[in-house]
Amino acid sequence: MSDARFSHLDESGRARMVDVGHKPEQRRTASAEGVVRCQPATLTALRDRALPKGDVLTVAKIAAIQAAKRTDEMIPLCHSLPLDSVDVEFSLEDDAVRIRTTVRTTAKTGVEMEALTAVSVAALTIYDMCKAVDKQMVIGEIRVTEKRKE
Repeated sequence: MSDARFSHLDESGRARMVDVGHKPEQRRTASAEGVVRCQPATLTALRDRALPKGDVLTVAKIAAIQAAKRTDEMIPLCHSLPLDSVDVEFSLEDDAVRIRTTVRTTAKTGVEMEALTAVSVAALTIYDMCKAVDKQMVIGEIRVTEKRKE
């Protein structure tokens, strides 16, 4: 085990918000992805925009953007960040919808939590809008795929 300390814990082990006041503002980008595994018929209905609740992927995209913008309200120790952009992409695969998000900001801290939150809420929205026709969906494999400063 390493000597690494958790930045969100003080010397006594209590939760704290990390002080980023000394850091310079930088252009920061983070990307994340996840999948919603579903039945072939569900994927066909998604492709054809033929689900009872309407255009699922458009609603999921809007939900992802809204969630990224409000990450600090859901994750207690996240900083409020001015987001420059939130990109959301969906790929329909043989047995899943793959969700990819990329979030950018010019700030003192990174945006990986915003990218992860966007993917998670997009997946939850797809699940919610498809659950009437597919009881076997599984959300998973949510992860950060890139994080960088420019």
